[in-house]
Amino acid sequence: MHTGRDVWAELRAGNERFASGAAAGPHRDRARLDELVGGQHPRAAVIACSDSRVPVELLFDAGFGDIFTIRTAGGCVDDAVVASVDFAVSALGVPLVVVMSHESCGAIGAAIGAVRSGEVPGGLSRVFVEKIGPSVIEAGDQDRAGVEEAHARITAEQLIGRVPAIAERGAGVVAARYRLDGGRVETVWERFAD
Repeated sequence: MHTGRDVWAELRAGNERFASGAAAGPHRDRARLDELVGGQHPRAAVIACSDSRVPVELLFDAGFGDIFTIRTAGGCVDDAVVASVDFAVSALGVPLVVVMSHESCGAIGAAIGAVRSGEVPGGLSRVFVEKIGPSVIEAGDQDRAGVEEAHARITAEQLIGRVPAIAERGAGVVAARYRLDGGRVETVWERFAD
């Protein structure tokens, strides 16, 4: 049985293959699809942004059934996301939860602009400011990269408190940030039971 630390090492190795142009493209064939008809057994749950430049499975050189991916703009977490993480840990037994922000995130950029200008947008885009604004405030005067890292870390820490199964099952939690320039995922913060 793999620990959260083991799975994070595997995902980082896959990301290194991707970033260096040596991706293996595992589990992307018909045989794998047939194998998954009866159920799924992903290695990790990853919360990431909906940004089209951040295809989680490709970034970690993974395939069908490897990662339970939860995507929302800005990696915002609501009750449905929390319930999805709980399902991944409790029902699917994933030993690792990753919260991954990314370079040049539009939702984070909008939240930074709103917090620093004091002008909160109307309409549904206000949700990003409400969800990401606390991370902007906690990051203080850091640059955009620092806010992106802070948002991943703060979200990861909050998930530990909101999903009791993480502690009960000893799942690891990692906050990370994806660099569009270079294709590498960097560890921002981590907590492992082992």
